[in-house]
Order: sequence, then structure tokens, then C-alpha cells
Amino acid sequence: MNVDLFDFELPPERIALRPASPRDAARLLVVRGDGLDDRIVADLPEALRAGDLLVFNDTRVIPAQLEGTRGAARIGATLHKREGPRRWRAFVRNAKRLRDGDTVDFGAGVSATARDRAEDGSWALDFAGDEPVELLLELAGRMPLPPYIAGKRAADARDADDYQTMFAAAPGAVAAPTAALHFTPALLDRLAAAGVEHTTLTLHVGAGTFLPVKAEDTADHKMHAEWGRIDQATADRLNAVRARGGRVIAVGTTSLRLIESAAGEDGIVRPFEGDTAIFITPGYRFRGVDGLMTNFHLPRSTLFMLVSALMGLERMQAAYAHAIAREYRFYSYGDASLLLP
Repeated sequence: MNVDLFDFELPPERIALRPASPRDAARLLVVRGDGLDDRIVADLPEALRAGDLLVFNDTRVIPAQLEGTRGAARIGATLHKREGPRRWRAFVRNAKRLRDGDTVDFGAGVSATARDRAEDGSWALDFAGDEPVELLLELAGRMPLPPYIAGKRAADARDADDYQTMFAAAPGAVAAPTAALHFTPALLDRLAAAGVEHTTLTLHVGAGTFLPVKAEDTADHKMHAEWGRIDQATADRLNAVRARGGRVIAVGTTSLRLIESAAGEDGIVRPFEGDTAIFITPGYRFRGVDGLMTNFHLPRSTLFMLVSALMGLERMQAAYAHAIAREYRFYSYGDASLLLP
């Protein structure tokens, strides 16, 4: 499909730079096959049904943004995927100043050697020392805010809490699964009282989620791989919910993409551990999910293509036009949508 089909105009003032407070006070646009409904996230117990299962991503964002030097050159690095015990693949700013084997000093005693530049311009960084790389990142790294926020303000102490979900447990993401940022323990209690269950899986979100689609046709776009895991118990639970007539509602496109990667043609979700580069565009037949809660996405992005695949392009174009006209807040710290085909 032509990528231009997924373009739309978004006024810059609609981009949220801070999250709603409290978290579940964010607005919620419910999109169904028969119309739109303006709610807030705290209304979720009324918007869902007893027997539904919400699926959250329990990945934890690591301080994966690094600033360093190679000689007199300033080098910026955003880690996006682990490739080994001490090796991370990174998108590098000022990459032309690097050569294979160069060492970058990131301060606080943290350094890494650049290796194996890939076709997409990313470098592998081999971190020196014996300490766990996660500990080194705590010393030298900072929270990797999305570029559309980082371009307008610097990360600060508030982001260390604001940019983690209440489910964050497995370190490894360089971007938050932002739909889950809207949840609080009190909201989960109210959902449980309404008969709505929840479970978790793990997909370590990579910085590739923010990369623009440069191809003119979706068939020519290459997705970056991300590592994920669904264990046997979680797969069994997902299948049991649907077998008894409940709905599996993915919270975030990351949860949805991993479930769809693990689901067979028969609609059965099986245990999964490894990389996924699934790219969902209109025409895709969903096999493992019945709905999605997600924030509002960038024009021409793979994520807007995904929601258009779930609900239909015309319906999502209308929903986004409604959200812009009603002054919903967009992107990672913005409001949410609940998509129920």
C-alpha cells in the first residue's frame, strides 16, 4: 500500500510533553465498528465486559541514551537491542566520526568499542569491564525520551517515574509500552471488581519504533526486530479466555504484536521466545487478539498502519480527525484509544 494513505496533519500543540495526572485521568476515545465515544481511562471498567482479559507488557525502560566522546568528536548513542552479554546495537549520532574498533568514552568510567556497522547505519557497541551493562547504564545513561519530546525539552527526574509503567519488571526496553502508562493499582482493582482480568508478557521495545517509514510502499519497509517472550502459562490463559467467550484486549501495540507473532493460523497462542519483526498493515487477519488499547500514533508510522489494519483505514482516519478536533493529546505522554472491532 502507498504510505501516503497513512498521512495526516497534526498540529504541534497536540503533542503531549507531560502525562496526565493522575494517570487514569487521561482521555479515552472508544472506537467501535458503529461509532466513537469520548470517555476517560478511569471509565474502562464500564467500557469493557466481564470475562475480558487485558494483556500488559512488563518490560522496563533502561537509561539507554548515552553521550560520549571519541577524541574531540561528540558521539551520541541510543541503544535499541541487546546482541550479547556485553554487546548492544545502537543508533549513533555523528556516526561519520566513528571507525570500526574506535572506543567511545561515555564518562563515569563507562566506555565501549564500536564494531560491525550495519546497513541501517547502526553500530554494535561492546562495553568494557566486568560489571553488568545495566549497571553501567545506570551510571552513565539517561532516560531515552521519544524524539518528539526530547526535541522540545530535556529529560528530567520526573521522567524516571513518568516513563515507566506500573508493570515494569524485566529490564531491556529503550521505549515505554505507553498505553500501560495510564494504569494505576486503584484502576486495576476496579477492573477486577468488574470481572476484567489481566496478565503480562514481555517485549523489549526498541528505538526502531520511532523510525520513520521512508519507503513509498509498505511492502518495501523493513521492520527492526525486537525480543519477546510468552511463557506456557500465559499462552494457556489467553487461549482459555477466548475458549470461554471472553476477549483478549492487548494493552499497547507491543503486546498485540507479540501475541500475533505467537498465534497460529488456528488462532491458538503458543509459547514464544525470540525476535519478532512482524509488520501489520491493512489486509492482515488477526489471530490472537480481539481489541487494543493504545495511544495516538505518528502520521505515516507503522503503528498507525497497525491500528488501521485492526479497525479499517477510513474508520481510523475519522477517529484521528475527531481526536484532533476535540483536542486529544497525542503520542507517548498523550491520551488513549480503545479499539474494539
